Amino acid sequence: MKCCSGFEKPSPIQAHSWPFLLDGRDLIGIAATGSGKTLAFGVPALVHILNHKKKEKKHSKGSRCLVLSPTRELAQQIAAVLEEAGASCGVKVVCLYGGSSKGPQYSSLRSGCDIVVATPGRLQDFVDEGVCKLDQITYLVLDEADRMLDLGFEPAVRAIVSHIPQERQTIMFSATWPTSVQKLAQEFIQDASPELISFLQITVGSEDLSANHDVTQIVEVLDDKSRDRRLQELLRLYHKTKRNRVLVFVLYKKEAVRVENFLQKQGWNVTGIHGDKSQQARNQALSAFKDGSHPLLIATDVAARGLDIPDVEFVINYSFPLTTEDYVHRIGRTGRAGKKGTAHTFFTTADKARAGELVNILREARQIVPEELLKFGAHVKKKESKLYGAHFRELAADAPKAQKITFDVSDEE
Repeated sequence: MKCCSGFEKPSPIQAHSWPFLLDGRDLIGIAATGSGKTLAFGVPALVHILNHKKKEKKHSKGSRCLVLSPTRELAQQIAAVLEEAGASCGVKVVCLYGGSSKGPQYSSLRSGCDIVVATPGRLQDFVDEGVCKLDQITYLVLDEADRMLDLGFEPAVRAIVSHIPQERQTIMFSATWPTSVQKLAQEFIQDASPELISFLQITVGSEDLSANHDVTQIVEVLDDKSRDRRLQELLRLYHKTKRNRVLVFVLYKKEAVRVENFLQKQGWNVTGIHGDKSQQARNQALSAFKDGSHPLLIATDVAARGLDIPDVEFVINYSFPLTTEDYVHRIGRTGRAGKKGTAHTFFTTADKARAGELVNILREARQIVPEELLKFGAHVKKKESKLYGAHFRELAADAPKAQKITFDVSDEE
């Protein structure tokens, strides 16, 4: 295939996933950021579609493959990769995402496509309106699956999957795989293949939460009020030429606006991406960062997962994220495809609850753990259920399912 013609060899996650996916197996793939997961599920998707086309006497306009993504930017990127890969074999791709007009996306669906790449909210709208039919989907992918299955997306994903035939191949890929979503993921796969006792999971690297080892991690404990001054010092060091790409992560949308305006006033050529910007403005900011016209980008976590931005040399975490999983994804925007990168993180007393997990990530990657960070303690807090808080008990994967009991309705009781 032309999309692989430039490969010296497949990446580890591709090499280990392809044989099983081409054999029609359900699979969960866990691998570090920047390891080539899109083509790991993308190449078998193309083969799957082409095989179905050969079997069909007349070509059906129904889509065979659905890829769900948690963010608009990641959905667009996946669609671009699959569109380029499928161009040489006539596979058509449609990308559905919110924040933009439904009209062009509706027209693309009506003209027919083989692969639908979508964010859950927009796809659910199209399904509810009867615009998008999922009754011929036989290859389902959840990219960044841990984020797709958390409390925010789970209802939409369940509603979408209910429209897909149970006789399907179900694939999930992610760089992080917390225990809180593992049982839920198993439900989706066993629904697709009820005759299977278990599913196949491929992990490249550690099953524990770990960062890309090609990224040098620097953690600096400092006072909250010192961050602006320290950010400027680091930019003078890391962005000396003002031409190399530097990505600065913040936590909140208002914080993104403030930091972007602050740096613009200081003379930096900067742009920003966050949820309050229109989709057009977000696309323009991302394009300007990629083409180098604005090589300094301020972003919230909408840019943390999956985005493949070439040659990001430095990531600066101005604010520590709410979870260490998001930290792993953030710093994974550098050090991609075998290249080296550096991530510099500000850590304040407000983040001390995540100190133990961060220490473990640093130690696993054989990075320097600052003494100031250890002062917060190395205890790892028990993960809380998003539904039940700390008052819950983890169930083993092989635990028996609950028995459903239906009571008779009686007016006398």
